[in-house]
Amino acid sequence: MERKLFTEWAMDIAEDSKIRSTCLSRQVGAVIIKDKQIIATGYNGAPVGAIHCTDIGYCERRHRGIPSGQGLELCRAGHAEANAIDQCARRGTSCLGATLYVTTQPCVFCCIHIIQAGIKKVIFKGEYPTGLGLELLQESGVEYLKYEDALEAERKEQNEKHALEMQRVRDFLNKPKNY
Repeated sequence: MERKLFTEWAMDIAEDSKIRSTCLSRQVGAVIIKDKQIIATGYNGAPVGAIHCTDIGYCERRHRGIPSGQGLELCRAGHAEANAIDQCARRGTSCLGATLYVTTQPCVFCCIHIIQAGIKKVIFKGEYPTGLGLELLQESGVEYLKYEDALEAERKEQNEKHALEMQRVRDFLNKPKNY
């Protein structure tokens, strides 16, 4: 039986989280994990108590013909990454040293939140039409990886660990039992 890679499992949770999105332009999900435990999830949508775009029936930015990544000040939705970080803040849970898995590359504003929250690693799918966010992550010492690269690195690490573990199993099986 092949065990699902941790990165794959975590991104699956981010993918499931985006189903709750109330954004009409793009559904995005995020999960923050610390010490192999989920500390928060997030998806893009209007702030608590505000009217959702899905209820209004249109996206203001699309309505005005504004391209993706521009005119964010007209968007009612908080981004998935920021919403997950805000969930931690509401509960008094520190993000320091955590890893964020997100279904699209974070925008510059989310990258700033990620840095300020103390998140140390970001794994993302897709690309966003700005490079400044990634540059800020790099300057601040936050590791970031595309999902496919993170999977490949984990696969390699798991294969090496598995070879060592199998030797440990063989040693165990060949050792006389005192019980």
